[in-house]
Formats: sequence, structure tokens, C-alpha cells
Amino acid sequence: MLTKRIIPCLDVTEGRVVKGTNFVNLKDAGDPIELAKRYNDEGADELVFLDITASSDKRNILINLVEATAQEVFIPFTVGGGINDVDMVRDLLLAGADKVSINTAAIKDPSLIESASRHFGSQCIVVAIDARRIQSYPPTELKYNVNKDLACDAYSHWEIYTHGGRNPSGIDAIKWAQYMAQLGAGELLVTSMDADGTKNGYDLALTKTINQQVSIPVIASGGAGNSQHIIDVLGVSDAALLASLLHYRELTISKIKFDCNEAQIPIRQID
Repeated sequence: MLTKRIIPCLDVTEGRVVKGTNFVNLKDAGDPIELAKRYNDEGADELVFLDITASSDKRNILINLVEATAQEVFIPFTVGGGINDVDMVRDLLLAGADKVSINTAAIKDPSLIESASRHFGSQCIVVAIDARRIQSYPPTELKYNVNKDLACDAYSHWEIYTHGGRNPSGIDAIKWAQYMAQLGAGELLVTSMDADGTKNGYDLALTKTINQQVSIPVIASGGAGNSQHIIDVLGVSDAALLASLLHYRELTISKIKFDCNEAQIPIRQID
């Protein structure tokens, strides 16, 4: 059985790690390079670095941060934020990233996932999905020029949001996950916007539903408040993404792994 992964996430804006609740009310959480080194040393299985306000004019800042961070970590390192073409994927991989995470750009141009996967291998390509539970009908009209079969309908439960969770897309999250897997994504990073930062637990229904519909690994994100939440979500996913719990030292990686081991969750032990 494949071991499950514990993955700290560094949400970065203007060169600092931040964390909020439901994607808003951001608070400073530290220096990204220092945190990356700490999590590497503490036994994290991988690391995710997301520039949540990335734009083309800050491309060099992102590259420099990636290079500096990559020098401090010796575990797989995923970078996302503002990646909108194959050249940017190449630049980040050359700067030291092992994988790239693509979100909004994939919705604007799904062929980017197919092209990036073909050029660099699907193992490098992570598609990030920011999803919110649909509260009322009819759902949002389709905002992007994608196949109409991907649109939310009366049977949809979760809708994808773009631009760091700011804009509704009208796209059904489950259908989108399946489509991205078909185009060549190697992993899916699924964030519940409803659970994000609440510490009330992951959206198990969302995670489980996507995990059952695709054959590629699913990383669950949003809502961890204690070890039991992590144990629960690892039962329906391949990895758990964590942020504020670790940033503010409310929980340690060693404690999480000890508790997972006690719960008989297959997990890499810390040397």
C-alpha cells in the first residue's frame, strides 16, 4: 500500500507566508524560506508553495523565491501561482521545483495541461481545484469557454472558483476533476473553500467524491484542526495539505505522523 503524505503549504504574497479563513482575512505567518527549511527538517513528505497573488510583473520575484527555497529543501517541492504557459512551467522546474500547480490558467485554456504533461511528464503537473459547495439553484452561469458538459447543473454539489478563490466559474468541480485527469494531470490539489482555515475538518464528501472519480492521486486541502481531521481525510485521499496548524506551531509533523501511525494509516516515518 502506498504511504500517505503530509504536505505543508506556504501561501505567499509579497514575499511573505500568509493564512486566512475562507480565502480572506489574511495574516502574516512568516518567511517562506525559513518555514520551508523547518518543515523539511521536521519530516514533511513534500512541500507546496503557492503565490496567491501572482501576476506576470512578479514572475522574477517568484523565480528567485523558488530558487532560494529549493536550496533549503530536499523533499519534493510544488510551486503554483500565475503559471499560464509552458515556458513558465519550464522556468520553475529549472529553478528547482519538482512539480507545478496550475489552477486558473487551466480553466482559461485546458490544452495547457495536455501540453505541459506532454512536454514534462504528468508527474510534474498538479491541477489545483478551489471548490465551494453550491447553496442555491440555479448555479452560476458558465463564465469560461469550456465544454458545456462541464457546467454546473441541477445535480452539481460543488462549483469551481478561480483567481485564488475570488471568482465563480460555473464549472462543476467533479466533472472538472475527471476532465483534468483525462488531459494528463498527474495529481489534483483539492481545496474546500468552505472549510479553508476553519479548523473544523476537511470536506470529506468533496474529497471522497473526487477521489472515487479519478485514478490519479488527490491531495486534500482546507480545514485541518487536529490530528483526527487528518486521519479522517487520509482515509479518502492520498495526502493532506496543512498550513496554519503548522505555521503557528499548534501541531507538529512528528505528532501528526505518530497519531496516523497509531490509527494504522500507512505513512513515512521520520528518521
